[in-house]
Amino acid sequence: MASNKINSLLARNTENAPKSIGPYSQTVVFSHYNNLSAQLPIDPKSGKIVAGGIKEQTEQCFKNIKAILDSIDHVMNDVVRITVFVKNIKDIDTVDQVYKIFFPTYVPTRTTVAVAALPMNALVQIEALVSNGEGTIPNAPQAGNLIKLINNTTNAPICSLSAQTVSFSHYNNLSAQLPIDPKTGRLVTGGVKEQTRQCLKNIKAILNSIDVPFDDIVKINIFLKNLSDIEAVDEVYTTFFPDSAIARAVAYVPARTIVAVSDLSMHALVQIEAVVSHGDGTPPQAIEDRHGIVIKANNTENAPKNSLSTQTVAFSHYNHLSAQLPIDPKTGKMVAGGVKEQTEQCLKNIKAILESISHGMEDVVKVNIFLKNITDSDLVDEVYTKFFPKGIPARRTVGVSALQKDALIQIDVVVSNAEGTPLKI
Repeated sequence: MASNKINSLLARNTENAPKSIGPYSQTVVFSHYNNLSAQLPIDPKSGKIVAGGIKEQTEQCFKNIKAILDSIDHVMNDVVRITVFVKNIKDIDTVDQVYKIFFPTYVPTRTTVAVAALPMNALVQIEALVSNGEGTIPNAPQAGNLIKLINNTTNAPICSLSAQTVSFSHYNNLSAQLPIDPKTGRLVTGGVKEQTRQCLKNIKAILNSIDVPFDDIVKINIFLKNLSDIEAVDEVYTTFFPDSAIARAVAYVPARTIVAVSDLSMHALVQIEAVVSHGDGTPPQAIEDRHGIVIKANNTENAPKNSLSTQTVAFSHYNHLSAQLPIDPKTGKMVAGGVKEQTEQCLKNIKAILESISHGMEDVVKVNIFLKNITDSDLVDEVYTKFFPKGIPARRTVGVSALQKDALIQIDVVVSNAEGTPLKI
């Protein structure tokens, strides 16, 4: 299967950043993006967390990211999106001080959340998604004159430390949107319903500003302060999706991940992040060139179904999967057993989805693991390595306060898409 691809999945590691702390690669490139594993504040020479507090730890995380980028001939200005996980939301001001040193002029899109726990009891963990200008194969047909486009509109909240949207190649990556009224710069009044509506209105305003329809959203990530609010969130969510007549005709909804966080900036109740398709990705974005690539949504009976999310949505070179809980698709119930059995079911569900679109586990580029108990990491890896024996995909692991259906683990993945961009004859 891999031999039929225009692009090849390529995993890389450097001695100048932490290695061998888990079965994963520092960065995995496919087509026009480098997907980096989330970086902990580990000194690569000692293999231990650096001494000091949040400032020193943040600096080490960024140093590790920079070392990885240096090793693949990229720079910090090639970063498209940064995701910051902190143990204490009050630490964000200190994180921002360090952030400005590494991004003095250009700022990528950004998501910031406080989580229940991080590996090695770290105070911060930082993840980067990075452009890959020439694709995996330098002279492949899809490699064009790619440029990074940044956009901000006054119709959505503006932040000096992040762009609202950064597009590169075939994707727009949006900064996670808080329920902020752009006119006042404050949280909207009301509860989680009002806040959810404002988050989605902000996303829609950003997309309108770059002439992209709302139904071009491929993946939605919802960060909730209280997981019990999900029903209220869904009530509002269904008023935004599907958005167009075409989408309604096929009942299209994006892939989706829901994460319980310990806190959000401004102590918001909800924050929403979107990954969106972007034309044909290669300027000059002629209208006639946009029809060669289409969003492809797919569901299979061999994995759990949800009316509010598609199991996998493919666009251009990537498949984005909805987060998988340890649910047996035959019974619709959680599998019996502990975290090992639950991990196996999550990965079985992912495998079933991939097989339904003629892909396999070897096509996985990035894995995101959400654990109820961060101390379960070793047990998870015992199962994980059976599905990923070479330990190739980039990875992120965070501890969360709660998961839907009281699960112990939830996993989502980003997967390469073999067909790539249609060739121009």
